[in-house]
Amino acid sequence: MKLLEGKVAIVTGAARGIGEAIAIKFAEQGASVAFTYVSDSSAERATALEQKLTAMGVMAKGYKTNAGDYAASEIFVNEVLATFGKIDICVNNAGISKDNLLLRMTVEQWEEVMDVNLKSVFNMTKHIIKPMMKARSGSIINMSSIIGETGNAGQSSYAASKAGIIGFTKSIAKELGSRNIRCNAIAPGFVETDMTSYLKEGEGADKYKASIPLGRFATGEDIANVALFLASDMGNYITGQTISACGGLNI
Repeated sequence: MKLLEGKVAIVTGAARGIGEAIAIKFAEQGASVAFTYVSDSSAERATALEQKLTAMGVMAKGYKTNAGDYAASEIFVNEVLATFGKIDICVNNAGISKDNLLLRMTVEQWEEVMDVNLKSVFNMTKHIIKPMMKARSGSIINMSSIIGETGNAGQSSYAASKAGIIGFTKSIAKELGSRNIRCNAIAPGFVETDMTSYLKEGEGADKYKASIPLGRFATGEDIANVALFLASDMGNYITGQTISACGGLNI
């Protein structure tokens, strides 16, 4: 039997990168997947992903919606419940970075990062916990970052949003543990995605890789494997934790 057989999972921001890898991994393990994407430019990739997941024999549907918008996220969750019947797993993965030194950072840049990275986690969790509480079961997985633990010059907004996710995760785990709902966070280091595409192979990439004990960037599948563990019964006694999937970068 597959690890997520019969489960229904939501993955936000899944048209590419880590979210896409998680959606594929979950479908491979038997979960039906509802995922979000936010831009028109991602529509073609979202359609291709939906077709790929469906071909694995599970239900799958992509929704063009903004998890950082409270009302839109509520509509999305209600549509998922109407279409899929339940929600067992929610991966809050949607995220952006607007890197800038604080001296030059605009209020708009700060607020956009907070809306997408942190407010979306509040919105989605707020809307999914009622059906999860009714079912007395659920796994919530929030995508933080190693930067949320260490900080980084030029990334104060990104670091603050990802650190906020860790505190939120611990609090929700305490609130919902008695209902058998688990809430954990994953803190990736450098991952080979569009967000890190500016780190090209060569001297720059080699410098970063030299600081990682495992000597390489993570793949999307590396992070998806951690999400699978937390989503499945293998992780059913783990809650309130942040798993640093960073290749040893934080040692």
